Amino acid sequence: MHYDLTTLPNGLRIISQDMPSLRSLSIGAWVDTGSRDEVPAEAGASHFLEHLLFKGSAQWSARRISEAFDAIGARHNAFTSKEYTCYWARLRDADLPLGVEILGEMIQRPAFRQEEIDNERGVVLEEINMNEDDPTDVAHEQFVTALWSGHPLSPPILGTPDSITTMSRDTIHGYWARRYSPESTVIAAAGRIDHGRLVDIVGASFAGWEGGDVGRALSAPDPNAGVSVRHRDTEQAHLILGGPSIMRNDDRRYALIVADHVLGGGMSSRLFREIRELRGLAYAVHAFRMPFADAGANAVYVGTTPNQTNEVLKLVRGEMDKLMESGVTDEELVRAKGHVQGSLAISLEDADGRMNRLGRNEITGLEHVSVDEIVARVDAVSTADVIEVARAAYAGPYVIGATGPFEDADLEEFVR
Repeated sequence: MHYDLTTLPNGLRIISQDMPSLRSLSIGAWVDTGSRDEVPAEAGASHFLEHLLFKGSAQWSARRISEAFDAIGARHNAFTSKEYTCYWARLRDADLPLGVEILGEMIQRPAFRQEEIDNERGVVLEEINMNEDDPTDVAHEQFVTALWSGHPLSPPILGTPDSITTMSRDTIHGYWARRYSPESTVIAAAGRIDHGRLVDIVGASFAGWEGGDVGRALSAPDPNAGVSVRHRDTEQAHLILGGPSIMRNDDRRYALIVADHVLGGGMSSRLFREIRELRGLAYAVHAFRMPFADAGANAVYVGTTPNQTNEVLKLVRGEMDKLMESGVTDEELVRAKGHVQGSLAISLEDADGRMNRLGRNEITGLEHVSVDEIVARVDAVSTADVIEVARAAYAGPYVIGATGPFEDADLEEFVR
């Protein structure tokens, strides 16, 4: 995997990968800050900032930013996670200078106009309301909050209605000043791009930015078994069952990807076949993982009618136990490896996929590994490896996050 990496004197990193057959590129400004870096008074500030930076600087208004991107046919947006925030644009290669100029103004010189803060506050509150109306999102938040209670990974990325309503301009500005700096930022790009030209353009816009390493305190959570239900009289129960797992940089992560696929990663997975195909108990069921620098989690989501909840949870626990006891068959192992390898290759066929991979790996400190290297590591996974990592990822303590017409006590038997 060829890529170019340059660090400016102020600490800003610039990483790129050339795809000469394209006529466009994807560029992202990745900032090493997310909801886990907020103090209680700042709950939701990372995501609020994501919105507010599109309101621009003294020189670039929100309207000017939108019109400039529209005038060149670009796509642009941003997203916030628990550990990082990314502002990105997909545009024609010839329009790179304009894209960098806009990103530079947004990130280094946000205006924080009070009227725009108040207007966008309403937008963020509506986003919170929208998530509250989605029982799947609510079940996910119940699971995360119960699993990592008291840990920085626990609070919701969006914040709460109270925190967003009361957050002042000074609080938002203070968070930006504390967490946004050249040393905490990576400019990643992929597509038709010359790295030297990219460094010159980014340097012209960002070289005067000052600030040091923002840092982050890491601490391993201490999860306990538990159930957290948001009681609602819904037609379907939304259930997430899982527990602590391996961290992001664990060498066993390739074996875990294979194990996850066998358990609940596709239409041929054990859970899909057992719960949906053979018994008709659910429409959606899948396994997923959440790896971080100091913690990890693996879980299964399933949506089913409330009166089938007990049967479904017994089946999920049963399949987890089988995976830990006997691993996978030779046929399952071959199929899972092929799926992982094929999905990876497909995801890197466009500039967005490659830019996201470059930026995410660089901002989180993961090594930049080529597709061939990953294929080789996946190929090396054995049944014994799957059993070992399954016991690290699915052995509990178990936590259930749920939305539905029941109480915590109704589901406690499934976390014992």
